[in-house]
Amino acid sequence: MDYTQEYEQKLVTAEEAVKIVKSGDWIDYGWCNGTVDALDRALAERTDELKDINLRGGILLKPLAIFEREDAGEHFTWNSWHMSGIERKMINRGCAYYTPIRYSELPRYYRDLSDKNNVAMLQVAPMDKHGFFNFGPNASHLAAVCETSAKIIVEVNENMPRCLGGFENGVHISDVDFIVEGENPPIGELGAGGPATDVDKAVAKLIVEEIPNGACLQLGIGGMPNAVGSLIAESDLKDLGVHTEMYVDAFVDIAKAGKINGSKKNIDRYRQAYAFGAGTKKMYDYLDDNPELLSAPVSYTNDIRSISALDNFMSINNAVDIDLFGQVSSESSGIKHISGAGGQLDFVLGAYLSNGGKSFICCSSTFKTKDGQLKSRILPTLHPGSVVTDTRANIHYLVTEYGKVNLKGLSTWQKCEAIISVAHPDFRDELIEEAEKMHIWRRSNK
Repeated sequence: MDYTQEYEQKLVTAEEAVKIVKSGDWIDYGWCNGTVDALDRALAERTDELKDINLRGGILLKPLAIFEREDAGEHFTWNSWHMSGIERKMINRGCAYYTPIRYSELPRYYRDLSDKNNVAMLQVAPMDKHGFFNFGPNASHLAAVCETSAKIIVEVNENMPRCLGGFENGVHISDVDFIVEGENPPIGELGAGGPATDVDKAVAKLIVEEIPNGACLQLGIGGMPNAVGSLIAESDLKDLGVHTEMYVDAFVDIAKAGKINGSKKNIDRYRQAYAFGAGTKKMYDYLDDNPELLSAPVSYTNDIRSISALDNFMSINNAVDIDLFGQVSSESSGIKHISGAGGQLDFVLGAYLSNGGKSFICCSSTFKTKDGQLKSRILPTLHPGSVVTDTRANIHYLVTEYGKVNLKGLSTWQKCEAIISVAHPDFRDELIEEAEKMHIWRRSNK
């Protein structure tokens, strides 16, 4: 069937499309590198006409036009599912707020909403011959967004990679109300946070020696997971698989080194499954029309049942702080917002349920403040207000540059001793003193 005529009938300018927005609306703005561009600038032009507009989205890779004005918060509120550095700055301006949720629950949340979106705006790849607009590397929850929105506007970007192989990764023209042809800006990139440090490399080495041939990998974002990826790419490991929330550049390096073929995966054999991807152009070029990749909703990739079905599942994620009880905070330090819940807990739980699976929470033992003070990431108790991402019952392996410890099933004093053993030596006596006060210290005979 030829969809050309329907396409022409629905094709409008960005200025015309945003005229359907009215005060009080809830609007979905896309996700990560699929956040709208031309529509954002057009809506910003209507700022004075609008108030009480609530927007949903997350992982912004560039500032939004609607929030350029100092008084933007009087007209628009940003509700983020997972925050980037840009969004953290918006919190301080009083115009952005985080929405706590397990990322895997997001599609169901949209489908269960009593107050549906009035409008969904998404940046997509050009329509294919079957009438579908692909979501690019953002299958995530966008099919559910489209299903539950009164009006759908797609902004076509010729630079958006077509990410195929799975399901719920596009919207059909018959469900679209307006089509906008944007200016085709480059897809937003997300770097790995700079070159790996010596600490990153030390942690990576400790993790990689735990990974068997045929393992299935999940990597988080950041220097340490990136260092793990680089070390895997240089290793003798083989027959690896990928099943991850976020596709990152490290997977491209591992795949191009010939380490990934997915031959040992119990499900989605020979395929690399992911919910969304953010990285450099190298990664987007690799994802584009690649039949080896599987773009799927986050309710599938992050489902504990999917994760646990894969043998030798290796989950590798960062932490901000951890305390002597084994509580992990990956979202905040005190009340200072840093990140979101994402899928870390799903992968921590799912990996442990996997046959031969392991989950690794990794962090540097210390960090330096702006004035040069050395601070421990391992604390007696988390800072007041810190959000617990993984409870003390969930953590499996903890890894710092000083070692790795398996904390599963340990009593409070055993766990406390193990955690202190991988703390920076300068802080161990102080941690022991605090542990004694909390009655969780009993030095073993080791």
